[in-house]
Amino acid sequence: MELENQTSVQDFILLGFPTVRELQILLFVIFLIIYVITLLEHIVIITLIRTNSQLQKPMYFFLSHLSFLETWYISVTVPKLLVNFLAKNKSISYEGCMAQLFFFISLVCAECVLLSVMAYDRCVAICNPLRYSVVMSSQFCLQLAVASWFIGFLISIIKVFFISRLSFCGPNIINHFFCDISPLLNLSCTDRTVAEMVDFVFALIILIIPLSLTIGFYVCIIGTILRIPTAQGKRKAFSTCASHLAVVVIFYSATLFMYARPRSIHSFDLNKLVSVAYTIVTPTLNPCIYCLRNREVQEALRKILSRNDTIVMPSDH
Repeated sequence: MELENQTSVQDFILLGFPTVRELQILLFVIFLIIYVITLLEHIVIITLIRTNSQLQKPMYFFLSHLSFLETWYISVTVPKLLVNFLAKNKSISYEGCMAQLFFFISLVCAECVLLSVMAYDRCVAICNPLRYSVVMSSQFCLQLAVASWFIGFLISIIKVFFISRLSFCGPNIINHFFCDISPLLNLSCTDRTVAEMVDFVFALIILIIPLSLTIGFYVCIIGTILRIPTAQGKRKAFSTCASHLAVVVIFYSATLFMYARPRSIHSFDLNKLVSVAYTIVTPTLNPCIYCLRNREVQEALRKILSRNDTIVMPSDH
């Protein structure tokens, strides 16, 4: 039995969003604007957190990691999508496809774990505030952040290893705008049972365990908030985790719909629309959610803007 991969396909064709030329150009402009805005949003958040002394707290430390992650997350898929809107040749090499798949899976898995870590941070802050600074020490926060990245990349290595061992003999057309797992598996011309099982098991692990932990943390948070005697105290406590909760709901709504729904309603055109939601729209909305609902971030941004206005304002003569 020959064990080596017998891949004959040298590249894949990403169909993306096939429409008339004029609409392709319009979509290019729209997605380019969204991409630039998203990058700017995350760069602003990372810069604010790194340079402002008031934001040197565990919650913002994890938020900076989330922004850094989502900067790369959207950059894995959108640049190639933008090129394909204008290019006649919409191909991606076999190696490029596997690399895109690897980084995409890594970042999705890392975000699942990181959102759970952020839920734990809020749980300790609300349920055990007196020990918060002791429990969430700088060293422990760094360990949690590194663990999120490590788990994400480890799971991706395992998944992509099994997918890369499949043979692709043709056709080589992927009805998607990036190299995702399901379209690639469907193009395999050899038995993909093992690869599908590995993908399913690890998808289950990385989705269910962090989500269950997040739900558990929020059960504790809600229980603690309900025991607070005053309405103002309840509002103040909930406001510290409302942004994170909104991000969790948006992220898991899209990912669970995408990867945990029955095969009977499987539709690649629907997949593309849902994929746009969690690969492009979600990273764009998350900075807005955190900034709009967070007073400390708003104040830090206001100070930076007012300082810049003072610097550029010409003196009166």
